[in-house]
This record gives sequence, structure tokens and C-alpha cells, in this order.
Amino acid sequence: MALPGASARFHEYEAAITACIERRALWEGRQVHARMITARYRPAVFLGTRLVTMYVRCGALDDARNVLDRMPERSVVSWTTMISGYSQTERHVEALDLFIKMLRAGCIPNEYTLATVLTSCSGPQSIYQGKQVHSLLVKTNFESHMFVGSSLLDMYAKSENIQEARRVFDTLPERDVVSCTAIISGYAQKGLDEEALDLFRQLYSEGMQCNHVTFTTLVTALSGLASLDYGKQVHALILRKELPFFVALQNSLIDMYSKCGKLLYSRRVFDNMLERSVVSWNAMLMGYGRHGLGHEVISLFKDLHKEVKPDSVTLLAVLSGCSHGGLVDEGLDIFDTVVKEQSALLHTGHYGCIIDLLGRSGRLEKALNLIENMPFESTPSIWGSLLGACRVHANVHVGELVAQKLLEMEPENAGNYVILSNIYAAAGMWKDVFKVRKLMLEKTVTKEPGQSWIILDKVIHTFHSSERFHPSKKDINAKIKEIFVDIKAAGFVPDLSCVLHDVDDEQKERMLLGHSEKLAITFGLMNTPPGLTIRTEDWSMIFLIQVIPLELHRDDLLMAILFITRSPIRSQKLHTNHLTFTSKGKNNMI
Repeated sequence: MALPGASARFHEYEAAITACIERRALWEGRQVHARMITARYRPAVFLGTRLVTMYVRCGALDDARNVLDRMPERSVVSWTTMISGYSQTERHVEALDLFIKMLRAGCIPNEYTLATVLTSCSGPQSIYQGKQVHSLLVKTNFESHMFVGSSLLDMYAKSENIQEARRVFDTLPERDVVSCTAIISGYAQKGLDEEALDLFRQLYSEGMQCNHVTFTTLVTALSGLASLDYGKQVHALILRKELPFFVALQNSLIDMYSKCGKLLYSRRVFDNMLERSVVSWNAMLMGYGRHGLGHEVISLFKDLHKEVKPDSVTLLAVLSGCSHGGLVDEGLDIFDTVVKEQSALLHTGHYGCIIDLLGRSGRLEKALNLIENMPFESTPSIWGSLLGACRVHANVHVGELVAQKLLEMEPENAGNYVILSNIYAAAGMWKDVFKVRKLMLEKTVTKEPGQSWIILDKVIHTFHSSERFHPSKKDINAKIKEIFVDIKAAGFVPDLSCVLHDVDDEQKERMLLGHSEKLAITFGLMNTPPGLTIRTEDWSMIFLIQVIPLELHRDDLLMAILFITRSPIRSQKLHTNHLTFTSKGKNNMI
């Protein structure tokens, strides 16, 4: 770095700055820059741009901007380097402002400038600026450029405009792994997992090259579908291609297998990881919690501290796992410890888990007190969780208080009215039931009927309660009655308390037989060969009662267990571990 003062030449400065860029040596780079100033050496455009690059690479964006602003001449590379620095550090407003200033200065952007500025237009809030940049691409004939086109479709995908992203993708004259991965990721982020899988199959059959990012995106989509067969095929394809197992890809595999009910596979991937991030531990914790395995959650959480530092998501996974696993005291102890030692990590989601946990255990007064004294503003979902617990435990007093709060917060949410009505019905308070229903009519609030569906041979069959229009309704009803007779002979006693109508017991039994879940399951059993697996999937999050993906084989015992999903099992002959069907309210998918 010992340069000869005023006699230093361009090549010596350029070599010194390049060395600083390669080593990200900010202090030495500033020394070189200071030597240039004291020697009154005025760098040419190229060397000035190298200074901007050096400061950007070292994270000194304000210094880089000072150099850029003082340059008497600037090239497109100078502007692009500074815009890229802002974009990479998520200073998107400054990146867009500098891009506008560049255009006003008369500098014509190249493909790298346009691709870079598009990354600062991602997200629903920046879609207007993104469309303006898109119009510029059309005017300058850059829309079909593969590099710019990939950034453009990624911008639309992240802005949740998947139709426009697909249009851009279809117009690309050439497609590389980046553009293919971007469009698949767009579908997955939008929740269109089936479309993401179909597009991958189409592109792969056309010879698309895949990397670990492509497969990570695809496995994420398969997690949403809970499609075990496709998940195994993709995992096998990754192994055949001998792709490096990056942490993100392995995390996606852990999540996918756990959502498919294969915790053994998830744990095998987890244990074989050479390197684990906190996301890896969180994925495994979420998997155990999703299946109600609270003790495994606690055990894994204790091991986690030996390797990584827990974050907010970790605590959410642990508290949720304790709630789903029924570990009330353990969950409360962990929460109290976190409040004392790591309160900065807590947010409303953590309090929601504890309120859900207290609600499940019947400690409704304590849950209500916690909501009223929590350091955050309570959300409708938290109040809704407690209202559901009041329904389960038939607590009219707390239920009325919670329902009143919810009706103020969400006057148009029909579910709150229905749950309050159910609480009254369970207590035999039929006059209050009629008052709630009258209130719904006055406020013109209607509840969408619940439905369940089953996919057979890629055909979706949808069932509503007491289905009357399905072509096989007579055969389904006959089969349901046949199963009902068999399981009653085996000792099953239906729980009529879950039928919240003022009718006799015989009518209540008939109403239980018409539940949409039972209709869908019975139809599936009637139309699948022996030995085939029927998998139930639940798409719910923390505040629902249970989240347990389930695999069942077709035999009489399991048919009976499937049939009585809405009622407790009264006979030991029908008992089995961790066998629970979960409900999503209006949308149950089997």
C-alpha cells in the first residue's frame, strides 16, 4: 500500500483498490482513497466506479454514494453498482430514487441495471413502480431478454401477480434454471402447490436443468400438498442427480415428510445433516408438535441449546407442541422462563399458544386474565381460540364475555355467532340460541356450510352435511348405516352432546351419520381397493384443536374408527394411539 504520493499512476491505484475489493478491506480502501485526495489525483470514470464498487462491497453505502455524487462523469456501470448496493441491502426506496435520477441524467440503463432495479420493486406495495419499469422494458426491447425477463417474472411473482408472471415466462425466448425456478416458486408462494408441481413436471420433461434451489422450491410445494408419493420421487431424484444437500433443501425435506405424517423420515434427514441451522431445529420441532408428540418436542428443545440459539419461531414451535401434546405445566414453565429471560422474543403468537394451552386444559378464567393483561393488543384469533375452548368445556359465563368482545371486533364473522349459539345449545339454553340466530338475521350474517372433499383418480368429490346431490348418495348412506350397526354391536356409544339441536336422541343419531367428513371417508373406502392408503390432510395453524396428518389402511376396525371421528371412543377395542381426524371447519380435505 506504500504508493509514491503524487507520482502514483492509474495502474497502481487500480491494483490497490482491486485488492481491497477482493479482501473487503474497508480501512485500507479508505487509506487508498485518502492518498488519491491528498495527491490531488482525479480518477477517471473507471477508477471512480471501482471506488464505488469497493465501498459497496464493504457495506459503506454512504461513502459509495458520496463518491458517485462527486464524480464529474458517470457510466452506466457506476449507476448500476450503486443501485445494486441499495437493492441488496433492501434500501429499495433509495434504489428506485437513484434509478430515476439516472434516467433524468440521460444515462441509458443496460440489462443489469434493469434486472437490479426490478428486485427493488418486489412486493405488493411496489407493484406500481414495477409496472413502470416494465413499460420501460417494453420500450427498450428488454422484456424478452432472459436475464431481465427472469427478474421481471420474479418481481410479479413476489407481488402475488402470478398470472402476469406466467405471461412473462411464456414469452421468454429462452429459459434457464433461474427463470424456471422463479415461476415455480411464484406458484408455491401463492399457495398454488398443484400448479407448481404440474409446471415442474412439464418443464422437467422438456429438459429443464434443476439445481438445489429448484428442488427446495418444489419440496416446499409438496409440503403444502402433503403429497408423500411425489415427495419420495423428488427426494430420489435429488439423490440420483447427486446434488449437494444445502441446509435449505434439507429443511424443506424435513418439513415435507412431517406434513406427510412420516416423522421417522424427517428425523432421519435431520440426524444426517452435517450442518444444522436454527431453521432445521424449528422444522423438526414443528413436525413433532404438529403430531401432538409433546415429550419429543421438549426433549429436542433441550438438545437444541447445545448447538444453536433459539429464536422467536423456536419458542412458538415449542409452546405449540406443548399445547397440542397436552403438556400444560411444561408449557407454562417454559413460557414463564422466557418471560423472565428472553421477553424480547415474545409476540402475540406466543401468548396465543399459551391461551390455547390454558383453554385446552379448562383453565378458562386464567386464560381470560392473561389476555386482558398481555403486553400486546389482543387479536381476534386469540379471542377466537378462547371462545372455542369455552365451547369445548361448556363454560357459558366466560363464553359470553369472550363472544361479546369478538362481536365488537368482528361483527361480520359468522363463526363467532355460531360458536356462541353452540355454547348456549350445549347448556340447554334454547331461548338464547334463538336470540343469537335472530341477531344473525338482523345483521344479515350467514355462515357458509361446512364441506369435505376427497380426491380419487384426480377427480375431486365434494360433500356437504346430509349430502343430497351426490350420484352415489344412496350407496353411501347404506354403507354408513351398515358400519354404524357394526360398531354399535362392538360397544360403541355415540356422543350425542355434539349435536346441538333441540331434537330427540334418534334424530341426533341420524344427524351424526350425515356429517360431511363421514360421507367423504365412506365414499373413499367404497371406491378404493384393499391395502390402499387414505391420507387425511389438515391445513390449519396453531389455534385449531389438533393438527395430525393420518394414514389409515382399509380394514373393518379402522373403518369404524374413521366413522366415529366426531365422537369419543367408548370401547377399548376401538382404541389406537395418536389416531385423530382433524377438522378445518368449512374445508376438510382427505
